[in-house]
Amino acid sequence: MQFLKTLFWFLLALLVAVFSIGNWTTVPIKLWAGLIADVNLPLLLVLTFLAGLFPVLLYHHAVKWRMGQKLSTAERVIADLRGAVAANAAQPSPPAQVPIDRPEIGAIPPTAVPTAVPPGVA
Repeated sequence: MQFLKTLFWFLLALLVAVFSIGNWTTVPIKLWAGLIADVNLPLLLVLTFLAGLFPVLLYHHAVKWRMGQKLSTAERVIADLRGAVAANAAQPSPPAQVPIDRPEIGAIPPTAVPTAVPPGVA
């Protein structure tokens, strides 16, 4: 995989070099007060690319940092909750004593006995 990454970047650099050699012309840029700057076209394209990339890159890093902060906060809360649950589990509470009313076997009336026979059983 590393070889493919290296090959990709090498081919991209080769493509940029061939483009730069083929388009090595000066572009006049009119500045304030009648000044004219002669800039090579490849340099102008690289500067334009970086001017578009930089704000998006800053936004990406800001979002990534914010998500990291949210994740660390959530992990901290979970760790606190686990500690609280572990502390409660170390001191078990006494079981609840609930009386259960159980009718005696002979107390079931005969009308409550199921009389249906499932299909297929004779």
